[in-house]
Amino acid sequence: MSDKKTTEQDSNYNHLEKMSISELLININKEDKTVAFAVEKAIPQIKLLTESIIEKLHTGGRLFYIGAGTSGRLGILDASECPPTFGVSHELVNGLIAGGDIAIRKAVEFAEDSTEQGWKDLQEHQISSKDIVVGIAASGTTPYVISALEMCNKHNIITGCITCNENSPLGETAKFPIEVIVGPEFVTGSSRMKAGTAHKMVLNMISTTSMIQLGKVKGNKMVDMQLSNHKLVTRGINMLCEELDINKTTAGKLLEKYGSVRNAMKNYK
Repeated sequence: MSDKKTTEQDSNYNHLEKMSISELLININKEDKTVAFAVEKAIPQIKLLTESIIEKLHTGGRLFYIGAGTSGRLGILDASECPPTFGVSHELVNGLIAGGDIAIRKAVEFAEDSTEQGWKDLQEHQISSKDIVVGIAASGTTPYVISALEMCNKHNIITGCITCNENSPLGETAKFPIEVIVGPEFVTGSSRMKAGTAHKMVLNMISTTSMIQLGKVKGNKMVDMQLSNHKLVTRGINMLCEELDINKTTAGKLLEKYGSVRNAMKNYK
């Protein structure tokens, strides 16, 4: 048995360069199918962290994701989708990445190795014990993330994490660790694959559950979504037609007058 961390263990496949396109696609898909089952096993851990996040958001706190590389980008993705989807402020859910905004598009060498920058980045947002910080790192060994959570712990800021290795330094640092053990990657060590997929799934679960619990969904509809393009306006009109049993013309006028599906529903007489 290898003593390597799970995310660094050799792929279950070899001689990838000799596989046909169909073989590559089928085998990648075969590995991806296992991710949801790994996430399912972690639901008790996900529940504990999500409960703490909801409690903080209910009392005026904010949620911060902090990571490097793919993990950092996924945190930023989830944070950036909360305002348009649920109508919350851009300050409620925040994503930070080692290397700053430039690292969203291009890798910044050695940014993840800093043991000071993560806490500095959080301090720029006036982080406090009202908030909650979730570190994201497939390996669970990223210094930028671990050191940031260590400082949070010292300042009584609740911490959580999402990682794909058991008993990692990050998991041991976070108060509410989530460990999703997806196994070796199809390309050895390429944690943007199954680990990245697992992170995206868990982040979806955390933010969506939190927003529902905050009252940002009615029935199964995004009634607080921002009407920022024609597709979303059309969706809002269809929601109102269904909910209020009115025609599209009336629904469109209501939406234009009140600015959101929720307000239109509330003010319709």
